[in-house]
Amino acid sequence: MLDENCIGGNAHVCHSGSPEENRSRADRSSGLTLAARELCFRRLYGAPCAAVWAAWTDPRQLALWWGPRGITIHGCEVDLRPGGRFHMVMRDDRGREFPHSGVFLEILPLRRLVFTDAYEVGWVPSVDLPFMTAVVAFEDLGSNTRVIVQARHWTPADREAHERMGFVETWSESADKLAAYLA
Repeated sequence: MLDENCIGGNAHVCHSGSPEENRSRADRSSGLTLAARELCFRRLYGAPCAAVWAAWTDPRQLALWWGPRGITIHGCEVDLRPGGRFHMVMRDDRGREFPHSGVFLEILPLRRLVFTDAYEVGWVPSVDLPFMTAVVAFEDLGSNTRVIVQARHWTPADREAHERMGFVETWSESADKLAAYLA
């Protein structure tokens, strides 16, 4: 269950769960709670769930809104199945390119996407250091849809690095671009 304790307006950074839930989800080897390794973002969209799901899973649509302002997407691929590859190249306004790849772990149509950068196709460990696993939940609210993104990291240091990279700002900008696309 995802916690509703969030800050902000329509777009929110949310907490992972209650202290009791986090204690029960502590890493057995380190004692760290999931909250110590997770960033979370949620947004309510004024569009039906099927439209929001398609914007997330159709590579042509995804390329139109993914990334913060100043980023364009090139070479977007989505093989929507467990073990299927996702890949895109993000290009900033100075021409610098940032490839982003991984595999899908779980697909529950119109409800949940889980993907990670820890593997490549064929469950081959990524050459790059794994950074995170994303859990994206879609809540069908009739003519609206709530999307909750949980970015789960291997270590608190990875989580902190992602936060310093601008997790809140970049997800807010991507969410704004998606909202404009869906309007």
